[in-house]
Amino acid sequence: MNNHASASEPRAAIGGRPRHIRSWGDWAGLVALILGALIMLFPLLILTLNAFKTTADYNMTGPLSIPAHFSMDGVVSFWNKTDFPMKFANSLFISLVVSVVGVFLSVLNSFALGIGRVKGNTIILLFIMLANMVPQEALLYPLYVMFKGVGLYNTQWAIIIIFMIIQSAYGTYLLSAVYGTFPQAILEAATVDGATRWQILRRIVLPVSWSTISVLFVFFFIWTWNEYMIPMAFLMSDKTQTIPLALATMQGQHTMAATDLASASLLSIIPTIIFFIFFQRKLSQGIVAGSVK
Repeated sequence: MNNHASASEPRAAIGGRPRHIRSWGDWAGLVALILGALIMLFPLLILTLNAFKTTADYNMTGPLSIPAHFSMDGVVSFWNKTDFPMKFANSLFISLVVSVVGVFLSVLNSFALGIGRVKGNTIILLFIMLANMVPQEALLYPLYVMFKGVGLYNTQWAIIIIFMIIQSAYGTYLLSAVYGTFPQAILEAATVDGATRWQILRRIVLPVSWSTISVLFVFFFIWTWNEYMIPMAFLMSDKTQTIPLALATMQGQHTMAATDLASASLLSIIPTIIFFIFFQRKLSQGIVAGSVK
């Protein structure tokens, strides 16, 4: 009798159960995840259904029915009344600049605090953490006075500077914890080989942490895109406003039907959904890398 297991037989895992056979617990977890995903996607589905209904259709059948007549009136109305292409360009410009510069500053700060071992780095990180806990409402008046004084009020650069600092503070706190666990033996070996600090950052640290950096980039973009309160206080001109402000302004100036509001809301979140799908693989890699670490 052959003592070796046949290649066609399933390889046994710990406990004697084949790896490819799922337990009842695995199936229960999978079903729970599917149900959770459906619950989370349900509001988006309802929003999409109502975005393409006519007002009469909505009044007759309610919000939970399938549109009897496909209509783009709400989308066209929001597109024209708010000059959507210009608002989209404003939101995209602000979000991209904040994300790129915020990630860049986070990496440099975290490298200095987590790997460079700057003197007093623990106290610095404590102050950064406390600064992240300050509510935005408390920042409005000091920021208003400051940007009014330097002539940047009602400009997109005011929003970019504000959120670039806010996002990089959060990124610094997060990345410093990651870089603080970086193996010192690798860094010392690179230093012995003659590598400079910049070369260590570019050739050793960055390739290992790209997944985490990608997660920060995605979060910074989505957070900045969805911001409302500070842009509302600093962007007074119609030419500088973002999509969330355009939606709020349209609600304030006009009595909007439920279908028009659904169309406007759907149009305002589609770019972030596309952005998230585009970077979804990097986001998943970053989360998995963080959990494994």
